[in-house]
Amino acid sequence: MTKTTTSRVGGANWSMDEIPYDQIDSTLIQDKTELFNIICAASFIEITSDLYTHNLLEFYEGDAEIEDWLANYWEREEVQHGAALKRYVQVVWPDFDWDRAYRGFYEEYSRFAVMEGLAETRALEMVARCVVETGTSAFYRMLSDAAPEPVLKQIMANISEDEVRHYKHFYHFFLRYREYDRPSKFAVLRTLWTRGAGVKAEDAYVASKHVFMVANPGAPYTQADYDKFRASFRRIGQHSFPYVMACKMILKPLGLSASVGRVAQPALEYTTRFLFSR
Repeated sequence: MTKTTTSRVGGANWSMDEIPYDQIDSTLIQDKTELFNIICAASFIEITSDLYTHNLLEFYEGDAEIEDWLANYWEREEVQHGAALKRYVQVVWPDFDWDRAYRGFYEEYSRFAVMEGLAETRALEMVARCVVETGTSAFYRMLSDAAPEPVLKQIMANISEDEVRHYKHFYHFFLRYREYDRPSKFAVLRTLWTRGAGVKAEDAYVASKHVFMVANPGAPYTQADYDKFRASFRRIGQHSFPYVMACKMILKPLGLSASVGRVAQPALEYTTRFLFSR
């Protein structure tokens, strides 16, 4: 049977209609609580991309190229990521009330997704977006490699490829705005560091909290529960995180010389591996 491409959104080379949800082997993953928590939390964050897009459209108002790409490509593809993950959760864990958990997440998270969270200049915000896309592309590549179930592996690979493409767009826009804003290497490095240190931290906390509260009715969500959620990333990442890819992507906006890059990349890779091993 020939698959249709008419339902593809933005610039994605896949659509939800092409994912064989009816072929999911739930027995391979149904008892994987850590993956359930991660997949469900990720679906909340991705499907709420309209909030992020609204802020970015306001920040880059007047730049027709960026406005068009954000509204007609980036947002639509990000929302598709969330929808694809949502459907997977509903197939594998049908007893989990995804809609109820998401309502709680949205009510709380929408209060934090505000303009004040953006960088001080347009060029530096593009650096920040490169950091986020580095994190998400590596995150989904990691989950694709670690996934025990073939359909989930396919979904995660699709999303990771989209995120790499998004990175390339944000990097292109960064180069353009760098000519206007002339940020120093220190300012770029500071943005890489601060955004990298907190990438998705607030999103992950709120998302994991509402997954937990619906999955465990009446139980309070504690710091220990969040620490356990974060530890699950480290366990998976020790063996599956794409260190080389992520380090190359995170360093690229610095525009380092080849000789400096040869020193900086292994150092960053070593640090990243160390953090995952803790």
